Amino acid sequence: MKRLITLTVNGTPYEVAIEPRQSLLQLLREELHLTGTKEGCSEGECGACTVLLDGKTVDSCLIFALEAQGREVTTIEGLAHGDQLHPVQKAFAEYGAVQCGFCTPGMILSAKALLDSNPHPTEAEIRQSIAGNLCRCTGYVKIVEAIQAAARG
Repeated sequence: MKRLITLTVNGTPYEVAIEPRQSLLQLLREELHLTGTKEGCSEGECGACTVLLDGKTVDSCLIFALEAQGREVTTIEGLAHGDQLHPVQKAFAEYGAVQCGFCTPGMILSAKALLDSNPHPTEAEIRQSIAGNLCRCTGYVKIVEAIQAAARG
């Protein structure tokens, strides 16, 4: 039996009827059509589904949508303001930190969460903050450089 929840996604309030065991990832992709959040492993290992829940990173494949009741969710679609990219998005583009792009939304959201809590992280802190996000293309060097650049402003 479906349950009605209210939540805010990227600044927009929603009231959605969901199945009790539906994941936040499924809600975002299938109900709200926000497909920037990717489904990778469905086990919380790859970070492709990373979103911000009340400003903290979560693997949306492991969170029931019911847990988002009354909370704020930020996806990659919520970072840019019109044509104005978020500084982390801009740095990823400028530093070539994007190759296939599959991990990029989760990686950018992890970087944003880090910079929100620690505006001047060390390289070790950057690497620790993205440890839950797997990238099979870049080798992480350009990703770390992009996050360092975003931190410099």
